Amino acid sequence: MSNKYQTSKKLIAYALIFSHFLVGCVTTGSQRTVGPKSSSSYEEKVTETVSIAPKLDVIIPVFDPGLSEDTKNYEDEGIWPELRRAEANRFAYKLKQALDDSHEFGAVRVTPDETASGDLYVLGKIEESDGQNVKFELAVMDISNKEWLNKSFKHEVQESFYQNNRNNGEDPYDPVFEEASAQIIDALKKRSASELDNLKYIANLQFGASFNDAAFMEYMNTKGRYIKLVSKPSDNDPLFERVMAIRVREQLFVDSLQQNYVSFSQNMDESYLAWQEASFTEKQLRHEAKQEGIYKAVGGVLLIALAIAAGASGDSNNSNIALDTAAIAGGIGGAMLISSGYKSIKEAEIHQSAINELGESVNLELEAQVISFEDETVELTGNIQQQFVQWRAFLKRIYEQESTPNLEL
Repeated sequence: MSNKYQTSKKLIAYALIFSHFLVGCVTTGSQRTVGPKSSSSYEEKVTETVSIAPKLDVIIPVFDPGLSEDTKNYEDEGIWPELRRAEANRFAYKLKQALDDSHEFGAVRVTPDETASGDLYVLGKIEESDGQNVKFELAVMDISNKEWLNKSFKHEVQESFYQNNRNNGEDPYDPVFEEASAQIIDALKKRSASELDNLKYIANLQFGASFNDAAFMEYMNTKGRYIKLVSKPSDNDPLFERVMAIRVREQLFVDSLQQNYVSFSQNMDESYLAWQEASFTEKQLRHEAKQEGIYKAVGGVLLIALAIAAGASGDSNNSNIALDTAAIAGGIGGAMLISSGYKSIKEAEIHQSAINELGESVNLELEAQVISFEDETVELTGNIQQQFVQWRAFLKRIYEQESTPNLEL
């Protein structure tokens, strides 16, 4: 009887729990709503998103290769001009890739120099690059001349990188560009949306001032260290519209240059990655050979010193054959060690020569550009730097032609 009673109690308890669960489900379901939401709730969500900051357009001029003015210093500093000039282009492109991958910026463009129009500028200078160690200095400035970042970034390639098969075809320098990108983004996060919006306006005005400073400088205060936005021209201001149209043309031209940097980096990719690995290996072997040479040379000198000491300790009137033998053996052994050490140092010099040959095999090549816009065509010759100067002159001519009023007689 008691068992039946206990069973009944359990069934009742389970039923109560289950019914409570069902009620909870019904209650929860009854709180859901469907259909269009009220305007007030929509406005709250819109308010949360309207403060999204504008994305800045970034200009990365080709890096300063860090070459000494005196060509005699190149060999002493372990620098090969052809390779460094190639790296100056490659490093700028690698940093562009890292910033592009972050999706934190607008257009990121590599340019021949810092005169191109943009919101944020990343100026780099190579300080070291030998396959094992890479170091470059970055100065990040916005168009108002405020400095966001100024520091050196460095990375040492580890032997484990080449031991991992997954790294085949990968650039061992990639981590340093990723680190630089991360710190630039950290600096970006410290800026307010309104500040970034003003920078974009200043960039427009600065571009306009490069064609007609009298018309656009009045909107900016340039007396202090930084450029400040005083006012904004009307969006339908004909002069402002004309300049913005020309700025689009410049951006299109710079966009067309990007493929040159992409192609150049891709074309040198195989040779450059081979140079990095070979240079890393040669540097390791050279270091080991040099250390071995020093140790052998020092050991040889010590043996010779011991031999001299042993010979000097013998009695001149009653010679000690054992000491004489030790002195002779020590002298011969010391001489052999010095000779072996000299060979190791010569071997290190051979490794250095191998690196020199690898560095000289990488050359920078650029092609001419022919650009057309509507009915206007311009032929640009020379390197990219020269072409860019010619292009700006072409834009200046377009501005002057369009700014000339058409008078009806």
